[in-house]
Amino acid sequence: MYESNVRSYSRAFPRTFDRAVGAEIWDDQGARYLDFLAGCGALNYGHNNPALKEPLLDYISRDAITLGLDLNTTAKDQFLEAFHECVLAPSALDYVVQFTGPTGTNAVEAALKLARKVTGRSNIVSFTNGFHGVSIGALAVTGSEYNRNAAGMPLIGSTALPYDNYFGSSINTVDYFKKLLNDKSSGLDTPAAVIVETVQGEGGLNAACALWLQELQAVCKHWNILLIVDDIQAGCGRTGSFLSFTDYNIKPDIVTLSKSLSGYGLPMSVVLIERSFDQWQPGEHNGTFRGNSHAFVTATSALNNYWRTPDLKKEVDRKTNLLGQWLDVKLTQYPDQLLEKRGRGLMRGLVCADPTAAAAITSTAFDNGLIIERSGAEDEVIKFLTPLTIEDAQLQEGLSILDYALATVFRGDMNRSMYMAKPEGKAIHH
Repeated sequence: MYESNVRSYSRAFPRTFDRAVGAEIWDDQGARYLDFLAGCGALNYGHNNPALKEPLLDYISRDAITLGLDLNTTAKDQFLEAFHECVLAPSALDYVVQFTGPTGTNAVEAALKLARKVTGRSNIVSFTNGFHGVSIGALAVTGSEYNRNAAGMPLIGSTALPYDNYFGSSINTVDYFKKLLNDKSSGLDTPAAVIVETVQGEGGLNAACALWLQELQAVCKHWNILLIVDDIQAGCGRTGSFLSFTDYNIKPDIVTLSKSLSGYGLPMSVVLIERSFDQWQPGEHNGTFRGNSHAFVTATSALNNYWRTPDLKKEVDRKTNLLGQWLDVKLTQYPDQLLEKRGRGLMRGLVCADPTAAAAITSTAFDNGLIIERSGAEDEVIKFLTPLTIEDAQLQEGLSILDYALATVFRGDMNRSMYMAKPEGKAIHH
């Protein structure tokens, strides 16, 4: 074994994978799996989507620029134009785009650094169960004890507050935030920024409601605190709209994007900055691989093919309803073992009362041809991250495998044939 112990996914899914197309992936022995992990949300358009692959192959074949740093290149120019036309202009968003290092945590580090520079303050408010990356600055605003313990040093410059519905629906946690800001003895240093996920991917698929986010934005505006939305996992169409917050009538000051931004699994991340807050000096924040032109090519293709019309959003909304109906049926079938459904769009979670049951369900699913992971403080949430472009038959097949896994773990029902998807796209067995 040549690889570090830090590896994780290969432990949960112990196969050597070789080939993938769309929502399907094959191991080196030819066994086929459905992929409800999708690169942890980095493959929203599936594996090797030809609409993205062919422009990339053409680009490479003509010896076009591979790495451009922050030089002007045709690939970058075309991406910026498509991003403005497909994402920013339709939502009346006046953001400038900062290209950072290629991972989501790079974008978060840049966003936090800029907020501190703009406001002259240092404290950042984050939220319970939030996840923003594992570099030191991003880790300081991440809730997970497991991840935080690996830092090896004190994590400073942040204050964690309760997320929406943390104490239940009867307590508005934004009111708690306001109380702290208005109390000169609360011990809360006025923050430079608040960083929040509209849906907490790693934290258990908790989804903030529109009113809570709107009230949070109002507090930030009143106190001249910058609002940062981390849309790394919930963005790029995962909840239906390209940016997860546009349907909720808020306009953050700063937005971080990565994961499915390139659409092809190629590393790429950006920070969207409200124009008046773009106070960087040249070179103040940089990164060698911020000019990954291959990622720009596939990102542009994704935008042009999927976001110039509302068709993909309509498809995501339709599949969201199908998945939601299935989740409701499972909650009715297993009222003692399954607590609730969570999330938005095709970023959903099914909460198990017993975390060990969640582990057994995903393991059984994998043994029967489905790759699906868990999240939450105790990995108690079965996490659905299918490609947005998954075919209905594939979605139904994957859900039928989960039907069998749930029945096996909760009822000891080993009759797999009862739960397989019916042919010709008919409804699956419940």
